[in-house]
Amino acid sequence: MMLAIPSVLTAEQVAQARALIEAAPWEDGAATAGRQSAIAKHNRQLPHDSEARKAVAKLVLAALSANGLFMSAALPKQIFPPLINRYDAAEGHGFGNHVDNAIRFLPDGSGRVRTDLSATLFLSGPDEYDGGELVVEDSFGAHQVKLEAGDLILYPATSLHRVEPVTRGTRFASFFWIESMVRDDGQRTLLLDMDAAVRTLAQTAGDDDPAIVQLTGCYHNLLRRWADS
Repeated sequence: MMLAIPSVLTAEQVAQARALIEAAPWEDGAATAGRQSAIAKHNRQLPHDSEARKAVAKLVLAALSANGLFMSAALPKQIFPPLINRYDAAEGHGFGNHVDNAIRFLPDGSGRVRTDLSATLFLSGPDEYDGGELVVEDSFGAHQVKLEAGDLILYPATSLHRVEPVTRGTRFASFFWIESMVRDDGQRTLLLDMDAAVRTLAQTAGDDDPAIVQLTGCYHNLLRRWADS
């Protein structure tokens, strides 16, 4: 499943995040790359202990928890603390083909996150830079993604993907990984489709309609069967 989620952050929240990060010190993005990814990764990111990163991460996590589509699609068990990166045309930044690490250890040493889903939350609008498309490959081909500031793209972390070189301007984004309660992508997709269908039918039939009650029970019984304990 590859899903674009619009307006995770409002324009005001994007402006707040940009004001924080543009004035912050940056480091080489290879600091959080795996061995193979480090070869292909050419960008900069905020250090994990940066106060600006912490403030933006708090903003992003609050917005995610309030976004029904994200919660329904990701069914998050854990979210890796959001990171912030930038791709600058002047530096020839880009990120070649790679697959994200299956396991990410939490920076504070408190545990680890299985990376079922990858997410990119755009903090620059498409008019602010050229190039910089996120390209995600699956069995149906390569999909180019370049969204409005505040929009998020969610996709399986198993996917081969890249960020095309930025040729004008700067591309800012937050990126992170999600360990889902349901690790199988096909099962998550079925649950998302069922949840969306139930919500649509309930708008006309009402939440207390017997068929809606039965379908809601089916949804939760499937979630109970498939979710990690």
